Amino acid sequence: MAENTAYAARLEIDYPEKLDRLTTFFRIIWIIPIAIILGLIAGAGETVTNTIVVNEAGRVLERTRDTAGGLVSGLAVATALMIVFRQRYPRWWFDFARELTRFGYRVGAYLCLLTDQYPSTVEEQGVHLEIDYPNVEQDLNRWMPLVKWLLAIPHYIVLAFLGIAVFFVLIVAWFAILITGQYPRGLFDFVVGVGRWALRVNAYAALLVTDRYPPFSLR
Repeated sequence: MAENTAYAARLEIDYPEKLDRLTTFFRIIWIIPIAIILGLIAGAGETVTNTIVVNEAGRVLERTRDTAGGLVSGLAVATALMIVFRQRYPRWWFDFARELTRFGYRVGAYLCLLTDQYPSTVEEQGVHLEIDYPNVEQDLNRWMPLVKWLLAIPHYIVLAFLGIAVFFVLIVAWFAILITGQYPRGLFDFVVGVGRWALRVNAYAALLVTDRYPPFSLR
């Protein structure tokens, strides 16, 4: 029964019994190098165009900034087109997207103080993320990628509010760790739950590995 009801994307993070106060205090600094690496990978191919309109007197009338490309967004669009027109999801393509997602969640877990382990680009560490490889012809409707982004809008709205809540939870957790060396279990489960929710939405609307609508749940 558990196998039949399990979602195609799953996340579990090991609860740490003790966290280092020093690395927690300087976490926003320690994470910079690995965050830059993640940004370079996820944003590869991104182009930014700035347009400035100036009148004859030299006064700026209009300033616009257009951003296009980026590996993550480009991969989602390419995957959608592959499913719609070819009904294919190459295994190497899926493996790359899954490993990039895993790496991103390891960085996110470190940023959110959920672990003291510095994010690895290879090893799983304490962040256990699984995404099932889909059988496109049997499991996926070839036309669903065209509307999934629209159907996922309610989730994006809820996740926006949950993200605000996570911000304040992290502040409380930061002080708690500095004082006690422990992450309050209730706050830990909440942050992991939000990450799990976001993963399911990503698997549905961006990674496109399932047509099953994500549940509104932190579990």
